[in-house]
Amino acid sequence: MKLTRLLSLLALATGAAVLTGCGTTMHLTPYSVTAYKPHNPDKVVVKVSLSTQNVYVEEGDRLLMAVQGNVGKPGASTPSGHFHVEEKIREKRSGEYGFTHSGASADGSKGEHVDVGYPMAFWVGFAPAYGFHQGFVWSEPHTHGCIRLHMEAAARLYALVKIGTPVIIEHSLPEDSTYGSKVRKLDQRNDPNPPTSLLMSKAWFQDPKGPLLIDEQ
Repeated sequence: MKLTRLLSLLALATGAAVLTGCGTTMHLTPYSVTAYKPHNPDKVVVKVSLSTQNVYVEEGDRLLMAVQGNVGKPGASTPSGHFHVEEKIREKRSGEYGFTHSGASADGSKGEHVDVGYPMAFWVGFAPAYGFHQGFVWSEPHTHGCIRLHMEAAARLYALVKIGTPVIIEHSLPEDSTYGSKVRKLDQRNDPNPPTSLLMSKAWFQDPKGPLLIDEQ
């Protein structure tokens, strides 16, 4: 097991992250993510520490990926316990938050009529109405209970898990001491809002550049 290489890569940031679609290029906070291919997908487990907001993906004693997520805010907390992946929807959209016919609510705020739901790319559901998905990650709990991930991390989590993969969510985890200090922190609260045309298009759901999963050397 070569954790040194993984942990060092997790601490590095590359150039600006770019999303291109509908003729628009968005520069968002970059977040370098390394994820290793599992030897046995049946052995993959996802763990979430609510106190650190860290997400760890493991296969036995192998660390496959470790990233910061964003969990539920006070009053809308992310549930703790043992779950399993129940569904995977790459191009999921919210049925409650989104865009009206006038193009309003570009920040995802609730409107009276949602014509196109706000994108929740790379959805990995683990309980009714709860799941991992792409979204802006804050340094403090800020979601309605789901676990948001940077696009770089959300796409890789989606590739790492399958229906039935265990999901363990606790206030704290032993991994916080083992790997937590190496997880690069992330705060996207000041990132610019992407253009509505991009959020409403299929281009938003494209994979990040480069291979999602790599072979361990």
